[in-house]
Amino acid sequence: MKNHVLFFLLPFFGTAQTIDNNHELLWEITGNGAKTSYLFGTMHTNDKRVYNISDSTFIALDKAEVISLEVDMFSLFDRADTRLEEVKFKFDREGKPYTSNKEGSETSYGNEDGMPHPLDAFFQQYCHNSGKIFIPLETVEFQENLLSDSDFRPNWRRLGIESILPDPEDILQLYLAGDIYLLDSKVKRSMHVFPNLYDEVIVKRNFGMAEKLDSLIQIHSVFCGIGAGHLAGAVGVINLLKRKGYSVRKVVASFDENETEAEKNIKEFRDYTYDNDTLGFHALFPGKPIQKEDYFATDDQLLNLIYRDLGQGNSYEIEVYKRNADPDSELLELEALAEIHIASPSESSMDKITLDEGGEAYQGLGQNYREGIHWVRVIASEDTFIVIKAYGGNKFMNSTRAFGFFDNVWID
Repeated sequence: MKNHVLFFLLPFFGTAQTIDNNHELLWEITGNGAKTSYLFGTMHTNDKRVYNISDSTFIALDKAEVISLEVDMFSLFDRADTRLEEVKFKFDREGKPYTSNKEGSETSYGNEDGMPHPLDAFFQQYCHNSGKIFIPLETVEFQENLLSDSDFRPNWRRLGIESILPDPEDILQLYLAGDIYLLDSKVKRSMHVFPNLYDEVIVKRNFGMAEKLDSLIQIHSVFCGIGAGHLAGAVGVINLLKRKGYSVRKVVASFDENETEAEKNIKEFRDYTYDNDTLGFHALFPGKPIQKEDYFATDDQLLNLIYRDLGQGNSYEIEVYKRNADPDSELLELEALAEIHIASPSESSMDKITLDEGGEAYQGLGQNYREGIHWVRVIASEDTFIVIKAYGGNKFMNSTRAFGFFDNVWID
């Protein structure tokens, strides 16, 4: 019979600790010539409840040399805007935006009321911010083409994923309980409508992920996070690693009411400093940005960076341009540059501001078909000017968070 959750009171420190012996999301991998590594079951949601991460998981994450996930989720920054709703403003007589709607917008991974990232992307954010090595087990292209040659693909498209998978709240409750075996059973039963679906989506990928993880842990101490539905079962990744000769044991989940040292260490890496000495500017992003492939860029654009909060749907962009692409023409003033790049709605105004570190900037609401309505600030040096954008859902756009990002971009 399974043990019940036990509660331990530590009177000397005045803190309470919960030990859950039934929680099965974290597994230690040893033996077979490998460095001690950890396998963790994630869930692709930004629901705050999945962020109740055990102390043992924080310790495993803190100790690892390499963070490995199913895919490089940050590579999606220039592919997908996860917002599912457009933000609409009203404007007062001075052209200032306002709204009476305080509801969070829906996104592909949840909504604005959740955490900035789905859980697996949080691990990747920490990895980059802390300077650890990141290695994905699969490519985005592989996942996108997963069912392309399958006989059931037409019906899959017609029925939709929602009609095949179990109720999301049921799955979430199993995940929170750490019951990976019942979770696997429920997912398997739900996919029986197509005879080969479970094999294609779960089993074949389990073999591929176990093979890749096998090669990684021979070289590095790894924290590997994969969807919790891939852990359990006769051909789950846990059993496949055991077949390869590894010792794989469950790590008991402990939850202290106070932050442990490992949790503090991880939460210290809340942002990523981007330095570009060549172009002479610096920026503080929530995480590591990628260079965006901008097919609409003009010849005078030198750089385009983007970072997204995949869960909340917030985006942060920096575009750097030559101040004067034509040496024979007159140097454009900052206001003229701002008027070009802050394409405000007709009801809105563009403001001139004084920066804390000195100098001036212009900012306001911009609007185009790619980003929709977004906040923009334009700053300039002698040789370049920088267009800083931030946009997101309803709550983000009606807050001061965009300006906090703007204030953390500076020119030498």
